[in-house]
Amino acid sequence: MKYLVKARVKPGREADLLRAIGDGTLGLGSVAGDEYLRNMRQARLLADGGATWVEVCYCTEPLEEELPYWQEYFDEIVIKDAHARSNCRDLKGTEAWACSECDCTERLEEKMESLGTPFLVALNQNFTTE
Repeated sequence: MKYLVKARVKPGREADLLRAIGDGTLGLGSVAGDEYLRNMRQARLLADGGATWVEVCYCTEPLEEELPYWQEYFDEIVIKDAHARSNCRDLKGTEAWACSECDCTERLEEKMESLGTPFLVALNQNFTTE
């Protein structure tokens, strides 16, 4: 299933987040692998200073595996279905792991690109990773 995630970087954790993204340790140890890094590369800055991104998750509970990794750097995390569950071939059981290659990913990512500034650009402009 695809989820729309909105979150705010915890105060004082910005440089640590940038460092974890830069050295590839964000999400280290998770079965989701490089998904965390991809999410941050595609995340967009919201007008209120938070971030939003689309995330693929196959957990029974949305982001069950990923949430502890995100909570290390983010708070005010809101997770919503990115599209109707009735349209998800993986959830319906008609095609296992369908979200990996589903064309809805491309449409969602194109829509996200129109939201404005990339989150990492804004984060890099405001914080350094000494």
